[in-house]
Amino acid sequence: MEVDELECLPRLPRVAVCGGTHGNELSGVYLVRELLKMEKKVTKEEEEEDERVSVVMVLSNPRAMLQCRRYVDTDLNRCFTRATLNGPVSDVAPYEITRALELNRMLGPKGSPAAVDLVCDLHNTTANMGLCLIAYSDCDWICLHIFKHLQREMPDVPIRFIHFDVSSKESYSLDSVGKHGFAMEIGPQPHGVVRSNVYTAMRVGVQNMLDWVRFFNSGTIFEGGFVEVFSMVKHIDYPRDRETRTITAAIHPQLQDRDFCLLHPGDPLFQTFSGETLPYKGKEPLYPFFINECAYYEKGIALSLARKRRVMIPSIRVQTEQEQESYVQEFTSEEEE
Repeated sequence: MEVDELECLPRLPRVAVCGGTHGNELSGVYLVRELLKMEKKVTKEEEEEDERVSVVMVLSNPRAMLQCRRYVDTDLNRCFTRATLNGPVSDVAPYEITRALELNRMLGPKGSPAAVDLVCDLHNTTANMGLCLIAYSDCDWICLHIFKHLQREMPDVPIRFIHFDVSSKESYSLDSVGKHGFAMEIGPQPHGVVRSNVYTAMRVGVQNMLDWVRFFNSGTIFEGGFVEVFSMVKHIDYPRDRETRTITAAIHPQLQDRDFCLLHPGDPLFQTFSGETLPYKGKEPLYPFFINECAYYEKGIALSLARKRRVMIPSIRVQTEQEQESYVQEFTSEEEE
């Protein structure tokens, strides 16, 4: 790809900002509540000025929020595969399955021309990850340009882009319902707690994201260039007792809180409860993230590992009306196939 290549992309008239997908990740819960309050105070003049984008705020998992739990029956953020959304639902289906279908009707349907243009789903992590955008594509120029914009506008906050290489059919999280989407993950913050500095970083991040969408829709040309992308390679579980399956070690003190610091073969990885150091036995240095994430104990994940790559993104601008019509026809024919 040439650095000066210009891509013309469709407008983003509808954006969804979602909080509370996990009911105990409170930065997103309180931010969406605040945005809903501010929405009621918007004047008619401000509405007319903001015609370039319509923003819908969604509290994704209200029952889990009421109980301040990650979920009620099952993890809502694993319920958005096409198989789940298109499958039969019984009267005794888990609450989150029913809620996923409601959200798909509200923001989707997933993979259709009717889906919202961009979904930003707000999350917290107990890991020391700063602010991360997590997406299923490393060539979604909208998401990568938003990432580049946040890095430029928020120089005091460590901001990274994580790529999960999962197909659109198998993508499982709420952000996959939109034509474009990502999770905005910010930490460290304990679940069930809201920290002012983490909340503020999320608020500023969301505001900058919405500003970028307005600039894009109004015709601003965004210059391309290289960005760093962390592509997920694998998860590592805790050492476990063969019979009871209970964990027998914790993250080593030298690794704890060192998300995105290169982990080399032989570096300390775990410390057993009897005091023994267990080294990383991988064949290549990789970057750890989600280190000791509280919510992932039940999923058998002690940390995830990624490779860091440089990805070139093109310059972009919004399509003209004629270009938009051609794109809609193309998108529709691809979905029919």
